[in-house]
Amino acid sequence: MQAVEEQITTIRQCAHDPSREDELEAVKARLVELIKGPGGGKVKDLIEGALKGELLEVRWELEDILEAAAPPPPAPEPEPEPEPAATHVPEADPQDEMVMVYDDPRGLVLHRTTDGTRWFATQVDPNTGQPATFELPPEQIAAVQQQLAGSPYWVVGTGA
Repeated sequence: MQAVEEQITTIRQCAHDPSREDELEAVKARLVELIKGPGGGKVKDLIEGALKGELLEVRWELEDILEAAAPPPPAPEPEPEPEPAATHVPEADPQDEMVMVYDDPRGLVLHRTTDGTRWFATQVDPNTGQPATFELPPEQIAAVQQQLAGSPYWVVGTGA
């Protein structure tokens, strides 16, 4: 470990002398190799201990060595793709035609099949800001019609 202390002393001497820049870089490279090699933990500990009480320029050089010898950070895990909004409309029979029956400009649109057996609601998903369409369960259709009974946004002539 005497060799490491001698290298640190050389860094102290070279840190203030621009004419010794090449020597400084060579010493730093040797110390990085020592840290990466066997017994590198002791070398790293000596360099970290030398940081305390050093002049700022010397500390910067020693920190550069520690950064260069540090293992690369683990690759960040890719963020999971957000699930697409529920825009999938269940498949309807080709003879089923969709008719708009309710159109509230605040964001709710209701469609039904021409035979009236299936109803679909489209509204803005507050998480994504995108419209999401979903089928209303048959037991909710009457409840929705009752809740919206006095609304002026029913489409005239649809028989809803």
